[in-house]
Amino acid sequence: MKFLDQAKIFIQSGDGGKGCVAFRREKFIEFGGPSGGDGGKGGSVYFEAVRNLNTLIDFRYQQHFKAPKGQNGMGSEMYGAKGEDVVIKVPVGTVILAEDGETVIKDMTTPGEKFLIAEGGDGGRGNIHFKTSTNQAPRYAEPGWKGKEMWVWLKLKIIADIGLIGFPNAGKSTFLSVVTRARPKIADYPFTTLYPNLGVLEEKGQDIVIADIPGLIEGAHDGTGLGDRFLKHVERCLAFLHLIDASNEDVVQAYQTIRKELGLYEKSLMEKPEIIALSKCDAVDEKDCLKKQKILEKETGKKVFLMSAVTHKGLDEVASELFKYKNHQNTKVNIQTESKPWEPRL
Repeated sequence: MKFLDQAKIFIQSGDGGKGCVAFRREKFIEFGGPSGGDGGKGGSVYFEAVRNLNTLIDFRYQQHFKAPKGQNGMGSEMYGAKGEDVVIKVPVGTVILAEDGETVIKDMTTPGEKFLIAEGGDGGRGNIHFKTSTNQAPRYAEPGWKGKEMWVWLKLKIIADIGLIGFPNAGKSTFLSVVTRARPKIADYPFTTLYPNLGVLEEKGQDIVIADIPGLIEGAHDGTGLGDRFLKHVERCLAFLHLIDASNEDVVQAYQTIRKELGLYEKSLMEKPEIIALSKCDAVDEKDCLKKQKILEKETGKKVFLMSAVTHKGLDEVASELFKYKNHQNTKVNIQTESKPWEPRL
């Protein structure tokens, strides 16, 4: 399935039905009074957040959503039927924006949540409502009210527990493919990942949703590379797993560049918890790897893990650390470190 994280669609609720001008015509009733019924209310347009969707690809093939109008009123005081509502299903995490692309209308973050975006027009009143003592036979009925129409932007922000960040070719997709059942595209050239991938890491009945986004480069916040398009997908993450290629000559510079891009895109991202790991340690001399680890720990003031997705070195430690962050957010207590070692899925 192709991934699409933004779409522009047109929405129109139904017009209200016309009220009816009619009079009673019955035997032995020479001057029957008005009997025109009201028009039906137009159909409304709703958004609904559902679990089983993870892309907006369906909106590439359908961009217009129009609810039917209400039925016109009829004689004998018969009211028109209401127009059928239209429910647009979107993935959890979809943000609905106005046509300007900036004004937030609604953030759909709860599964099953429904939001009324455009209410149908009210039906017009029939001539039975306009009878007065001086006008016993009104020949007027309301035409019904127009529905609402608008263009809106849909932008999907993936809801994940852990976001993988780092330069292109830092080993993010390889890590995701080893620790989860996800099968992202993997190759030895930059920007192999062109859209976010999700995977679920499971251990002892617990699970963590991990999001792998395309690699970031300097200037990503301003449109360079693919970063500005996909940085939004890490906004909702509980924590980051920052992977740095151990073969990089200056690991501190690589770390600082990514952190700078996060801050320039959204300052709040700098406050999220971060787990740092040197990846691809199998391709670097062990002494060199340990040296870079100490330098990076001194610079960041945080523990730096050594790992290799190919040899599975250090993956159990990193996985345990990820679960600590998840459980700390959910229960505010740390998990026991004596748990059974995590085993990668091949």
